[in-house]
Amino acid sequence: MRLLLVEDDNHVAAALSAILSRHGFEVTHARSGEEALQALLPDAGAPFGVVLLDLGLPDQDGFEVCGKIRKRTATPVIMVTARADVRSRIHGLNLGADDYVVKPYDTMELLARIHAVSRRTAAHDPGHGAEESPDGSHPPLRLGPVTIELPTRQVSVNGTTVSLTRKEFDLLALLAQRPGVVFRREQIISEVWRTSWEGTGRTLEVHIASLRSKLRMPALIETVRGVGYRLVAPAR
Repeated sequence: MRLLLVEDDNHVAAALSAILSRHGFEVTHARSGEEALQALLPDAGAPFGVVLLDLGLPDQDGFEVCGKIRKRTATPVIMVTARADVRSRIHGLNLGADDYVVKPYDTMELLARIHAVSRRTAAHDPGHGAEESPDGSHPPLRLGPVTIELPTRQVSVNGTTVSLTRKEFDLLALLAQRPGVVFRREQIISEVWRTSWEGTGRTLEVHIASLRSKLRMPALIETVRGVGYRLVAPAR
């Protein structure tokens, strides 16, 4: 797998690149946000499987780079940074990062997270389990004013398109396919994040809160205390 490492510290990048290479990754090192964005252009070569993005870059903030990456590609982004505060974590995830790793980190954990995001990107189909129309296409999921187009990954409320991150869409699509059914937290994390890591629980809470806010329907997703979440279909 090709991996883009965005890190301005050459010593850190060299050490991490050596480890990643030993585990079968083809690493490209970008030392700035602009280098990273250039490497992700369609004509820059084979696509990358994952981007490891440091936030402290010399030319622009890593959050800004993440937003630009997300506008041009669905390549998974893992933020790797010393910024451990919750506000930064939430901001990064809301920008579309798939995971957030705080330095110093355990190398094996980082490798596990890289494999996790690459697996779920390749294997996860948010339309899995949805009924197909006679022509083989997936009809829209309609839940009151909410319409979810699985093939195009578009969501609208009362006809107005709502911009969601990839994980927000996957989470909503999962819950929407079985309205009223309680999904256990572990089940959601397994289906959407393709991992069983306990720390993902906080990420799930952040995404639920973001969905409620973006859809402007706080009651759409109900918290079942001690169990998980379910989607409450609103009246048409």
